[in-house]
Amino acid sequence: MTPGARLQSAIELLTAVKNATAPADRVTTRFFRARRFAGSKDRRAITERLYEILRRQGELTWRLEEIGAPVSPRWLVLAALVCFDDMPPAEIAALFDGTRFTPAVLEDEELALLARLAVPSEQTMPDWAAGNYPSWLESAVKQRYGADWAAEMAAATDRAPVDLRVNSLKSTRAKVLAQLEESGIEATACPFAPQGIRLGGRERITGHVLYEQGVIEVQDEGSQLVAHLVAAESGHQVVDLCAGAGGKALALAAVMQNSGQIYACDIDRRRLAELSNRMQRAGVRNLQVRPLSAAIDGRLTDLQNRADRVLIDAPCSGSGTWRRNPDQKWRLTADDLDRYVRTQDNLLRRGAELTKPGGRLIYATCSFLAEENELRVERFLRAAPTFRCLPITDIWLDLMGGIGPIDGPYLSLSPARHGTDAFFAAVLERQAD
Repeated sequence: MTPGARLQSAIELLTAVKNATAPADRVTTRFFRARRFAGSKDRRAITERLYEILRRQGELTWRLEEIGAPVSPRWLVLAALVCFDDMPPAEIAALFDGTRFTPAVLEDEELALLARLAVPSEQTMPDWAAGNYPSWLESAVKQRYGADWAAEMAAATDRAPVDLRVNSLKSTRAKVLAQLEESGIEATACPFAPQGIRLGGRERITGHVLYEQGVIEVQDEGSQLVAHLVAAESGHQVVDLCAGAGGKALALAAVMQNSGQIYACDIDRRRLAELSNRMQRAGVRNLQVRPLSAAIDGRLTDLQNRADRVLIDAPCSGSGTWRRNPDQKWRLTADDLDRYVRTQDNLLRRGAELTKPGGRLIYATCSFLAEENELRVERFLRAAPTFRCLPITDIWLDLMGGIGPIDGPYLSLSPARHGTDAFFAAVLERQAD
């Protein structure tokens, strides 16, 4: 593909992402499946352009609004060429030449706006634009991170590393690190998760024999820590109430050494369907899959007041995964957040009904927003006096020894401080009767 054709494809892909409800990675896969003519280098260049724009859309949006240009896929690509590539307007115009497969010729008005865009702004960029987050989340970002907001938002704009979890049912971290080194793959132990490994590059690890044999799984270190802090033990009855594709359920099975029982539940049958193959590959035998209706109806009545551990990895804004899913932050609305909050409150109530006296309810999100995290836990505790919050520092000391990466009652991870996605977790214990 010519440079101009790549830009036209980037405009078309960005348009498809903005018009879709599916995540950007899924839209991108479909996009290239329909364009087999695009070579691997073309696909990489187009995809990198897409994600560069999604990650830094705040900067581009502010500049376009400042000069009076539309915030459209075409103009976002034009702005990226000027602001990120430092490309002169004349060179850009030569790429937008209107020939087959290239973008339409720039009109006189567009050329005038492009010339204005090439002149550095004399205005100070507002924080939301410099931090590349939605302006309506301004107070929430500052509330969470305080004076560190700029560093945290910059880290949330960076590309996330690839983390792996070693399946302790099949191997050890030391052995896997040695095998990866033999394969020429740069990898180091994660700083916190006991079975975590961080890759130094962008290797396609899902094609590696260790992945195919179920020895490793792709899982962010923060997600691994949430599963570890469930503190599930051999013989426990564990309910994973929002299991999704089952990453944490598989991690729990390894911790429990295939003893006891895990019930992986979710209303998303499509994602749960992926779990059967993953279980077989990982050698997991103590896991049952239970699809639920939206109401979480009678399918769990046999587990009322019986679960030693109930994990609620609640549906949320996904603000903690902006490094991986930058399109999510520009789609999120205040109405979406309100809907998530109502769902989270309902799940906490349902989870409490399953937790036995002396058992633990673990509430987690991949969000940094207090409205989805501390405020939900505090509201639940006011309504459920038989539960109390166990300090994460104490649980960390019992499980791993030493002082963990947190200093409060909750697990609160972030990209800048911990190098993980932004995860939150609270461990709530039901008092014995």
